[in-house]
Amino acid sequence: MFSRAKTVLFDVPRHGKLAYCLMRDERIPAAPKALLVGALGVIVSPLDLPAWIPVVGELDMLALGILAVETFIDACPEDIRREHEALLKAKESVWDRDLRDTVAAARHGVGQLVDRIRSRVRHRDEYQSMSEVG
Repeated sequence: MFSRAKTVLFDVPRHGKLAYCLMRDERIPAAPKALLVGALGVIVSPLDLPAWIPVVGELDMLALGILAVETFIDACPEDIRREHEALLKAKESVWDRDLRDTVAAARHGVGQLVDRIRSRVRHRDEYQSMSEVG
């Protein structure tokens, strides 16, 4: 039971990051990428036949996702997979770079939003909101 919890808590996110990096790598053939995308498409599809079964309806999608990611990783050339694993360990992977860029963009956007709100609050007397008109 604990080994399964460990797998879900640690291995799945690690494999997800590795799969992300491998999907972005042009050296990986299209066929494994297409299979992974197809399996993930089944998971997010609105058609889910066993969903009416409590708990099992959700676990089958989790199992399919784990299986699809692990199968994709196993289908990738070992040397490329090891290269991406080393980059992930060193925090220099495509995943890490994209995450840093996304967080920076989000911070920038939030910063601009906060600046606009502060500006509006400071200049409240100059502007009249639609609720104050009329």
